[in-house]
Amino acid sequence: MTTLRLILGDQLHQDISSLKGCDKENDIIFMCEVWEEATYVQHHKKKIAFLFSAMRHFSRELKEAGFQVRYTQLDDEDNAGSFKGEIERVVKERGIKNIIVTEAGEYRVLQDMQSWGEAFGVDVDIRANDHFLCTHEDFKNWAEDRNELRMEYFYREMRKKYNILLTDEGKPVGGEWNYDSENRKTPKGALDIPDTYHAQTDDITSDVLKLVGAKFKDHFGDLEPFHFAVTRDQALYALDKFVSERLNNFGDYQDAMVQGEPWMYHSHLSFYINCGLLTPMECIEKAQAAYYDKTAPLNAVEGFIRQILGWREYIRGIYWMKMPGYEAENFLDATRKLPSFYWDANTQMNCLKQCVSETKENAYAHHIQRLMVLGNFALIAGLSPEEVNEWFLIVYADAYEWVEMPNVTGMILYADGGVLASKPYASSGAYINKMSDYCKGCKYKVTKKNGPEACPFNYLYWDFIDRNEDKLKGNHRMRMMYSTLKRMGDEKLDAVRADTKRFFNAIDKGDVV
Repeated sequence: MTTLRLILGDQLHQDISSLKGCDKENDIIFMCEVWEEATYVQHHKKKIAFLFSAMRHFSRELKEAGFQVRYTQLDDEDNAGSFKGEIERVVKERGIKNIIVTEAGEYRVLQDMQSWGEAFGVDVDIRANDHFLCTHEDFKNWAEDRNELRMEYFYREMRKKYNILLTDEGKPVGGEWNYDSENRKTPKGALDIPDTYHAQTDDITSDVLKLVGAKFKDHFGDLEPFHFAVTRDQALYALDKFVSERLNNFGDYQDAMVQGEPWMYHSHLSFYINCGLLTPMECIEKAQAAYYDKTAPLNAVEGFIRQILGWREYIRGIYWMKMPGYEAENFLDATRKLPSFYWDANTQMNCLKQCVSETKENAYAHHIQRLMVLGNFALIAGLSPEEVNEWFLIVYADAYEWVEMPNVTGMILYADGGVLASKPYASSGAYINKMSDYCKGCKYKVTKKNGPEACPFNYLYWDFIDRNEDKLKGNHRMRMMYSTLKRMGDEKLDAVRADTKRFFNAIDKGDVV
């Protein structure tokens, strides 16, 4: 009996659970590019091209490995346009009675999967996604009866579970669990930053670029230059290149931002981990080996591993624990619309101009650009969580709802009221000035607190503290800020409010701020 095994665009690995026990003689591996998934938000052109090319290359890899593969391209004449429509078509054509699929990473797609059995009269086996290191049940057990769900404690448990960077006695190597305090070196002087990995464009990718250029003209972002890895071999090479060329300095400059250097010393591997071309554990083990081989320092290796074994698994756990409903969280009642400069980079705030421009070009920005520039502004300006979530989901090639929503709703916007973060990650311009060279090329003066020449982050920060006092003053990590606010006096606070009002009036009128 023929079984249909569906592979989604973020499950591109031969060890995925839906392929376990596959009968190569009889079973059909099914993959499809569908309009519904490409357009439910207007994804960055480069993101669509990356995933379609990676899917087509994976399909070829499966065929070469002896699997029977059926693949629907976006522009095929009979493409039904949705997962459900495509599944229904194949089920009817081939008389399929059994479907096997790995659990979708996004709640809305999983809901769709769960309806297929009744809709098509078939048995649907939805298997756990074994390309994560913490199951839903394990996360639920960890979270149960805890007053606070802090990533640091989850991360320690994951280190113990997988025996990562531990001594024979089960203690953390180096004596500390976390070396984040050593990962905030300011970017002073000339930095020797290696270029990121550049894959060669083959015929498959060229065809995809033409397709995306024709079908998604109105979508955000630059399609070319395109140099992402689109095969497992390329992704493995990108991993090796990071470990050998960048990991050594990753720790020191993890939080640094430099104009004209979008890639810095970061790995740029989240594209490939999140779509399945790389497994999280092979990345962790490569980094750990570099420490034991004395080719990378502990602060860099631990910081990189924490992003994958800690943060990535933690936010996925939060997402599934809080869905549905997490997408509607708005603890701070933020309602302001997303300014147009998030799309066109037409702003005189140089930090935002740089980060949006690089996002548009690369479908990438590193985590401090996302959190402390793009996200920080969204937080202190009171931008709508719904609009900010959609923007982050659209613009980054590594963005899927499970990873984007907790990062935005919980970490960036504090919209969940502290489920994920212990305090809002709000900052004035001082932090950006410390960790970047952006302020040197800015119209606004980061040293000025008020007036038309002042950095907008400075007065927007205090306006954020002021207008959210009722909801935040009870947070013990905000006590110092509210003590400072009380000492400011009416004159300073009136200036903050006046500058904020002037700034938003300018945006509302369509002025370039």
